[in-house]
Amino acid sequence: MTLFDLTGKNALVTGASSGLGRHFAHVLSGAGARIAIAARRTERLERLQSEIEAQGGRALPIELDVRDAASVRSAVGCAETELGPIHLLINNAGVADSKPVLELAEEDWDRVVDTNLKGAWLVAQETARHMVRLGHGGNIVNIASILGLRGTGQVAGYCAAKAGLLNLTRAMAAELARHDIRVNALAPGYVVTDINRDFLESEAGEALLRRVPQRRFAELGDLDGPLLLLASDASRYMTGTVVAVDGGQSAIV
Repeated sequence: MTLFDLTGKNALVTGASSGLGRHFAHVLSGAGARIAIAARRTERLERLQSEIEAQGGRALPIELDVRDAASVRSAVGCAETELGPIHLLINNAGVADSKPVLELAEEDWDRVVDTNLKGAWLVAQETARHMVRLGHGGNIVNIASILGLRGTGQVAGYCAAKAGLLNLTRAMAAELARHDIRVNALAPGYVVTDINRDFLESEAGEALLRRVPQRRFAELGDLDGPLLLLASDASRYMTGTVVAVDGGQSAIV
């Protein structure tokens, strides 16, 4: 459908070197967008660039540490210079640290919260400034988690940061609407990736699966439709919205 077409749009995807970010870059490119792919691990970005361009797309690798305001300003400036106005931000960079709350060190907390919340704010703020300065409006999609909607053990910092990101999404949406900038959040449930596959197939993963009403974990492709909805004009009257993609897990206690 034309509503989901991103032809002529320039997108910035953070955390693009692996996992969801890498997949999202492919999806957006397939929908016609030119992509600035940003992360700390540039060698992985170069491989992703080759894959996208082999399929006829355009990808620009950019080194980015979302926790560093100077790095964020440089990355957004580079994307604008090389691709043109940024129409879309997929604010995806994130980390997790699995430890009991009584064993969580201050530096562990800071790394998770600084990446998942402060870093997301820095990138969203700088990209929004760019959109306001050029006057073309835009679209910000924050990649949150259902753990921002409900808590669980062993990942206190992650839960806190993602909950903060959801309310940051709402606050920015209310404030930036006057500039024709939409801000929404995608909140995935448990998605099977190379990093967590072994855990999700373990006994603990099987116990977790029993709490998912659809009785399966998500595959990366399950996020494609919701991502394109939020990224495109199909959601042009949506802002401040949280879209959960979790097989019904957030619908139950």
